[in-house]
Amino acid sequence: MVNCCGLVSEKNEPVPLKSISVELQVRDHVASVRSCLQYVNEEERPLEAVFVFPLPADAAVCHFSARIGEQEIVAEVQDRQSARDQYDDAVSSGQQAFLLEESEESSDVFKLSVGCLSPGQNASITIVYIIELSVQADHALRFCLPAVLNPRYTPAASAAGVPEVSSASVIPYTLSLSVEVRSSDRISRLESSCPLDPLEFLDAQHTHASVNLSPGHRFDKDVELFLYYENSHQPSAEVEAAAPAAPSGSLMGDPALMISLYPEFPADVMSSLASQGEFIFVVDRSGSMDCRMHHGNDAQMRIESARDTLLLLLKSLPMGCYFNIYGFGSHFESFFPQSVVYSEDTMEEALKRVKSMSADMGGTEILQPLKHIYSQPCYPDHPRQLFIFTDGEVWNTKEVLDLVKSHVYSHRCFSFGIGEGASTALITGMAREGSGHAQFITGTDRMQPKVMQSLRFALQPAVDNISVDWTVPEGVTVDMLSPPINALFQGQRALIYAQIKGQSSGKTEGAVTVKYRLKDQPVTNQLQFTLKPTEDTGLTIHQLAARSVIRSLEQEERAGGADTENIRKRIVELSVQAGVSSAHTAFIGVNKDSKQTVKGPLLQRSVPVARMFQMSAMRCAPMRMCANSHDTLRSAIVFKRKKCSAAMAPQMAFCSAMHEAEPQKDPLLQLVSLQKAAGFWELNASLAAVFGKTEDQVTNQKAAQVDVSVWATILALIWLYAFKSDQQDEWQFVAMKAASWIRSQKLDGLSQCVCDGNALLGCQVTEDALGI
Repeated sequence: MVNCCGLVSEKNEPVPLKSISVELQVRDHVASVRSCLQYVNEEERPLEAVFVFPLPADAAVCHFSARIGEQEIVAEVQDRQSARDQYDDAVSSGQQAFLLEESEESSDVFKLSVGCLSPGQNASITIVYIIELSVQADHALRFCLPAVLNPRYTPAASAAGVPEVSSASVIPYTLSLSVEVRSSDRISRLESSCPLDPLEFLDAQHTHASVNLSPGHRFDKDVELFLYYENSHQPSAEVEAAAPAAPSGSLMGDPALMISLYPEFPADVMSSLASQGEFIFVVDRSGSMDCRMHHGNDAQMRIESARDTLLLLLKSLPMGCYFNIYGFGSHFESFFPQSVVYSEDTMEEALKRVKSMSADMGGTEILQPLKHIYSQPCYPDHPRQLFIFTDGEVWNTKEVLDLVKSHVYSHRCFSFGIGEGASTALITGMAREGSGHAQFITGTDRMQPKVMQSLRFALQPAVDNISVDWTVPEGVTVDMLSPPINALFQGQRALIYAQIKGQSSGKTEGAVTVKYRLKDQPVTNQLQFTLKPTEDTGLTIHQLAARSVIRSLEQEERAGGADTENIRKRIVELSVQAGVSSAHTAFIGVNKDSKQTVKGPLLQRSVPVARMFQMSAMRCAPMRMCANSHDTLRSAIVFKRKKCSAAMAPQMAFCSAMHEAEPQKDPLLQLVSLQKAAGFWELNASLAAVFGKTEDQVTNQKAAQVDVSVWATILALIWLYAFKSDQQDEWQFVAMKAASWIRSQKLDGLSQCVCDGNALLGCQVTEDALGI
């Protein structure tokens, strides 16, 4: 019998990774993350440990070292193939060696190889990366320490490489996390998806604070932190001094500048949202969408939450726009052959099909539906807006991103990662390349408010003719390092990296001006900054800037052309110079000072990571640990993903039966489902039931001269504002359509009608609040 407790694999073999300790240092909206991994070889023979793990897609890995006893080996960044050859040569000759490299298919997966640990030997591995913290809808800055790595679905016909992943139902190593925050702004609070010790302020101004993850956390789910500043939308500029030894004129040899802007659009423009557009909703219907949203007993299935979200979206679209819905898995299908005009008939037809949507389409292949969508001609004067919902991972992330980028001028892409382990490379990458916005729905997050925020962005007028101008003293020039800004959204941060060249004899002030057009109105946002470097920033800004340039070059290389070899050389040169990871480099460290070589046949052990592929209340059988070749391990992964649906069919049927007793429908969703496409409600027993009344009770309170639909619509609005104000993000567009429809009816005696409605529902909502 396999012992499932303690530090063993599923074959009862000792697992060499014992613990992970993480130190997170946040400075304003940039984080530095130091992870220390403790390995012990408890076996009787020399050991090679292989650990494949996730990192945020936008992270810049900038340090890798190992300590064995008193000996510390600091790894260098080298050309990837050269680093691999050195590692193989060292291990085969019995030397201790360490290799850290990025997955060739996806920038958010890394592979760490720890070679030639002698029996009983300890090794401490340190990895440092830096990252920009993303801004959330409620203005929080989000940090995610990913623990979960979903296997990448690979179609059977593909021979492409899949990251080598071992998984286990019980993760045999522990996690400790300490957080230190320093900010130019007052820290309001810090929240987490995991239990934290109390936040401790280290100064009277509340600009310096620390907190620890509560003891006992098993690293089986992502750790999310949400940091709130009092003035999070304050534009800022930070100059970082050049690296002392770097040659002048190089990226590392000149000061680097990071600008953080929060565009504010004119109020009169923002008050009128667009009434045109083509809205295409692309929904993952692979088998894993039949998992729960979180671990709580009241958690919805992911596909159920997606259905509820589609209901809200369909009810919120403006009349006269175009729309379509795609479902995808191993294959794809669309509700309509091409996008159709939004009307009562097309909306109702779509809603009927949404109700029957299931997680029954196999694996996760997103490339083909995207190609099909992009092959469809766009409608003049109806900008295409793509909404993509997925919980999975794909093997060809970079190919997907390149496709999205190639169509950036014909659409905007809004992406949503559902559940633990959704690929940050895929989700953030699609939004970045598609000039849209990315959202992650994890833990107990509700999908609906996040999606509706993105719909608000999609309905905002598109910003065009974006330009960035610099005003600097004579003798100084500024080179933009960031890619051109393709998208700006109200209140959302725009980051700009730049290199400052030359010197000024006198003035130390500069300014950056961002100009753009919004609904044919010119808009200007400007920020003043000092050229004097900020103290104690290290090389964080330089390395983030280098990471940005490297990613742009990698994409340029994948686009093909005659100059790919020179581009590759530039990537390697910049990666080595800045000391950050890339697709063509790796960190390599060899213990050349070891007095003796390790002898004997070398075992290989794959360290498991948490894996979120649950079928309803049941887990798929965990994948066996593979201690032999990578090909065998890869086969196990592909077999697991392909066979799970069929093998689990009886269990899935059982789980489906468990969920057949559908819970009572949310009153808000019930109300929204009854609204007509034009924005009004009809008075019937179902609507009255939402108000807790009978149809007769509602009808008898209506004034004789008031139209029945107007009365029903006013009551619905009053109910929303009175009883569901805390969920206004979810129904704001539904209410806007309703208010617009009421205004179009030009009703006499509207004020009295609102008073009668308040009396019936026991509320005190004003006519002004209703927007009618």
